[in-house]
Amino acid sequence: MPTQPVPRRKPLTAKVGLISMGHHTYWGQFPGLLAEMNRKTAILKDKLQRHGVDVIDFGLLDQAASAYAAVPRLKAADLDLLVVDMVTYATSATFGPLLHHLKGLPMVLAALQPRAAMDYTQASTFMQLANDDICSVPEFCGVAQRMGAPVPPVVIGMLEGDAQADDELAAWCGIARVLHDLRRARIGHLGHVLENMYDMQTDTVALTRTFGLHAVQCEPDEILRHYRQPDPAAVADMKARILAFFDTPAPQSDPITETLRPAHLEIAAAAAVALEQFIAAKSLDGLAYYYEAEAGSAMQELMTNLAVGNSLLTGAGFPMCGEYDIKTCVAMLIMDRLEIGGSFAEFHPLDFEHDTVLVGHDGPHHVNIADRKPVLRSLKVFHGKPGSGAGVEFSIRTGPITMLSIGVKADGAFRFVIAEGESEHGPIPPTGNTNTHGRFKPDLRTFLKRWMAAGPTHHFALGVGHHAQTLVKLADVLGVEAVVTTPGG
Repeated sequence: MPTQPVPRRKPLTAKVGLISMGHHTYWGQFPGLLAEMNRKTAILKDKLQRHGVDVIDFGLLDQAASAYAAVPRLKAADLDLLVVDMVTYATSATFGPLLHHLKGLPMVLAALQPRAAMDYTQASTFMQLANDDICSVPEFCGVAQRMGAPVPPVVIGMLEGDAQADDELAAWCGIARVLHDLRRARIGHLGHVLENMYDMQTDTVALTRTFGLHAVQCEPDEILRHYRQPDPAAVADMKARILAFFDTPAPQSDPITETLRPAHLEIAAAAAVALEQFIAAKSLDGLAYYYEAEAGSAMQELMTNLAVGNSLLTGAGFPMCGEYDIKTCVAMLIMDRLEIGGSFAEFHPLDFEHDTVLVGHDGPHHVNIADRKPVLRSLKVFHGKPGSGAGVEFSIRTGPITMLSIGVKADGAFRFVIAEGESEHGPIPPTGNTNTHGRFKPDLRTFLKRWMAAGPTHHFALGVGHHAQTLVKLADVLGVEAVVTTPGG
């Protein structure tokens, strides 16, 4: 891994609402039961807060009137997720107003009882009610179905000491962070599609309709303006950052590579400073771009040398995506907010000897998930594209990986194409491009056929860990079809 990962500059946050559900009749019948309900919710609130979200506790709702009274406050809070704590039995009239008035707000029911099992020798109605978290879940889900609302997912388990339940809560907090940023994101869109890449074409209205984000149309001159008037101190500081962060080894087998040239370092640093100034000036959360410009011009020099600055920004929480692929920029943002990386990737040559495939790309990458100190090489040409300059090379760390491609169906709707696999240690070509050996079940050929059959974009975001089910849950919340192409994902 990098000796010093790029510090996150885009904070992770979300607004998670918390309400608990009960039945008002119980409080007078069973002294102390209401206090026990509040104790349970306080434990759940503490669990949620550990995952970098702002939890707003709206208290316990115990009849329809209290639910209606809570609606204005819930609406005003501008929540990303609502967790409904099923502390004991509650009537569905308490849930119905929320379903009706909070349309579009994702909800999760938490049925987390304090005991693994009742102490049957000492059992009482009080004890049963204190552990009756599951009792009204079927009623709530059935009413959601009747009202035409999404049936909410349920986290089922114990309140404490239950790793599976805790992992599910953590995943939902991650989804809340994704939703928080997706619906507020400003993703820059600059230039044009690389000639003839039909799968790159994206309807920006569909991006707003599906994810809530705004595609900000940008001009390359807005970066060039900063590049033409460099701050010498800022460029010198960037050069020092780059040299401290990257290795610059001697070339190996590829004749188009060289040891990093001082001139290429100067251009990469000046371009990185200009890019950061542009991102700040436009208040962007990410950028998808491609622009060739006139051969030999300052514009071409700039636009073909953004890879180093892109990689540093991606590591800091601002996904940067080449070839104008704004869909994959969204996929990279999703993975970053889940704290699993999100490198820009595609398939490279197959390794039939080891049943693996190289996954990588030229251009921007999430350097914080590298398996070693990333490398910079000078490239005499950028293959298939104009220009020359510094190229970023590394492989991501070994272990579980997840891929997310956002494809487009014939009706214009998006589709998540998802796979889980393993990143394995192995040699990568010293070409100044990032590559990783990926192994996928049940075998390489079968996996690739399944992946292609799902109709992906040829790019995807590559992250660490196995997170297919979290991405499926996110897709469900967004109303996007999801296809998992590997078994067990």
